[in-house]
Amino acid sequence: MITKRAFLSSLASTTALALVPARVRAQAPDATLFTNVRVYDGMSDELTELTNVLVEGEVIKDVSPAADAAQEVPRIDGDGRTLMPGLLDMHVHLQWNQDPAGFLTARPDYIAALALSESEATLMRGFTSVRDTGGGILGLARAIDEGLHPGPRIQASNAAISMTAGHGDLRPRSVRPRAFGGPPFTEAERLGITLFADGVPEVLAAAREQFRQGAHFIKVFSGGAVTGLYDPLDINEFSPAELEAAVDEAKRWNTYATSHAYMDTSVRAAIEAGYQCIEHCNLMTPESMELAVEKGVWLSTQVGFFAADIPAGFSPAQAERQQMAFDGLDAMLRLARESGAKIALGTDFVGSRETKATQLEELQLRTPWFSNAEILRQATGLNGQLWDLTGPRNPYQAGPVGVIQPGAYADILLVDGDPIADLTVMASADNFDVIMKNGKVHKNNLA
Repeated sequence: MITKRAFLSSLASTTALALVPARVRAQAPDATLFTNVRVYDGMSDELTELTNVLVEGEVIKDVSPAADAAQEVPRIDGDGRTLMPGLLDMHVHLQWNQDPAGFLTARPDYIAALALSESEATLMRGFTSVRDTGGGILGLARAIDEGLHPGPRIQASNAAISMTAGHGDLRPRSVRPRAFGGPPFTEAERLGITLFADGVPEVLAAAREQFRQGAHFIKVFSGGAVTGLYDPLDINEFSPAELEAAVDEAKRWNTYATSHAYMDTSVRAAIEAGYQCIEHCNLMTPESMELAVEKGVWLSTQVGFFAADIPAGFSPAQAERQQMAFDGLDAMLRLARESGAKIALGTDFVGSRETKATQLEELQLRTPWFSNAEILRQATGLNGQLWDLTGPRNPYQAGPVGVIQPGAYADILLVDGDPIADLTVMASADNFDVIMKNGKVHKNNLA
């Protein structure tokens, strides 16, 4: 018979394991010295003169011409190449790599295998940190953090919260909501893509469940969607009280909530409810942009998703919504730049690994609105500032990401060319001679 003392000891051990932060990592090499590099630091408008960068463990120790290390420390001679931060993509869905029917009916282990493969591909495109905004990806993040498989550093919302008939509702009309006799859990919920909640108590429960699972922030579908089955683009999703409930819960967990919204009415409703980030926001008006700037709200924007051809299989309604979102993009991005809004960069690709392989094109597609330096800032230092909004819920506390400075995570690209002068050098990972994440070299063409 197990004694009470033994039971409590076992319970404590289990609890301790459950609470081990995702920052328990495979150890990086002791040090690496980069020499003869020109540094883009993630925030500046120009590169430095030739200098050295010393990495110790998982962080950058020194950035200066005098930076040096013991003779046995590995050295990488940059020969004038650009050393810059690893890229950040602030809107990904690493789990979703098939068409909807294939994804919702595939075996979980196959979905996980595809996600692991896509995570490695993401890292090898130079994206060393990503923000996953809807998907059951926290186990994968742990495997990467423990060194079991290569991939980017991941912050995740886990399931995005959706109302009945909202953007996350992928159920056939023949399937009733659980409140009216339907199944207690749907395939999309089982996979962790979404969780349905109607009314303030359910929104609170849904938000708390994401934090119980280890989420770092909360995502709510608060407006209609391009690809939604039942939610026209023009509708507001969730009542003001429901929207505020998710924000308040995130605040209690000392992090933030982000909102999926396109139309101005849904964007404004989310801003007024206290959301600190809006995903998409293509159809904002000057008045809402002014409010966003006043409140310091981040705009998590995408270009490639909307600039691509309308996918085969889109219904006429979905095609019309895609065009509406694309038509609003130009005015919104110009307005955001002129207003001094906080602009983050993401891609939001789902359903196809071939499409996700174009991830790097997002940078070049922004040149009609932004300078090369502004685009690089969005993909590095500015995205790193949005990353920091998770506060104590951020599992990566050793230093900042998206910048090259002492104390920052050693997430580094060594680029053959000057991306500030010529952004096309960022169009292909073939130009990245070195990819380092967390002080560990994952690619080195100069060895």
